[in-house]
Amino acid sequence: MKGYFKNMKTITKVDFATYLGVILAFIVVSICQAQGLVNRSLGGMLVPICCYVCMSISLNLTVGILGELSLGHAGFMSVGAFSGIIAAMSLQSAVPNDLVRMIVALVVGAFFAAIVGFIVGIPVLRLRGDYLAIVTLAFGEIIKDLINCLLVGWDENGLHIALNVDGTKSNARIATFAMGFALVMITLVVVLNLVRSRTGRAIMAIRDNRIAAESVGINVTKYKLIAFVTSASLAGAAGALFGLNYSNVTAVQFDFNTSILVLVYVVLGGLGNIWGSIVATVVLYVLPEALRQFSDYRMLVYAIVLIL
Repeated sequence: MKGYFKNMKTITKVDFATYLGVILAFIVVSICQAQGLVNRSLGGMLVPICCYVCMSISLNLTVGILGELSLGHAGFMSVGAFSGIIAAMSLQSAVPNDLVRMIVALVVGAFFAAIVGFIVGIPVLRLRGDYLAIVTLAFGEIIKDLINCLLVGWDENGLHIALNVDGTKSNARIATFAMGFALVMITLVVVLNLVRSRTGRAIMAIRDNRIAAESVGINVTKYKLIAFVTSASLAGAAGALFGLNYSNVTAVQFDFNTSILVLVYVVLGGLGNIWGSIVATVVLYVLPEALRQFSDYRMLVYAIVLIL
């Protein structure tokens, strides 16, 4: 066994260390919860932390691995949240088990976010740099406004959809920290295996030198679309989990600021650094709550920490 790890590639060791670190963190937090060492405020942050970890990892696939700046990631999150809530509401009578409904909701959220990502990605990924960032920002806002202005209900007559100017959704809270951990692990497995595969090497070749990649026969549009759709799909699953963690979901939770927040996690964690994205997300999400004792100065301290 020792010889096996000694001969293992450094990249593979880093991947295993990432998996192990997340598993150990989940075990430690679960034990602390069982012992009553986690207060109510921190306990309520566990599922959102898992959601934002998945968001930052998936965005890192687009920004860090592919090398394209996307500012519409919250739009895919809203698609996943909306479709996931609809799926969970629709199955309340047919599937009373919360775990099964939650799994179905995550799959549905990922599926519809992937479809939207594909539709958006076809025209958008032909652009580069600032133009791509501006267009993805516009698409993110359009998706968010369209999704959150629909009112969805379910009764014995079936599914009902109407215009909802307020952009508020009500649903049952069924998300759990264990499912959040499972989604983080799935996200890690998908992204890390994609990056280490032939497809991932093609994606990174496009990032490093687009012209050189095209010259050796790499289909740039195809591989960029693979990375973009995969990223959108994982964001949709995270959005579904996020939506099922709250009794009310509003349009404000998926605005431009959310996309920027996730981008901050990715940049501070290091572009292309998956483990860094996880650490940065957890620290920066918990930090404002930890600084609450400083009252009006906590955001100033938060800004100083970001600068440092």
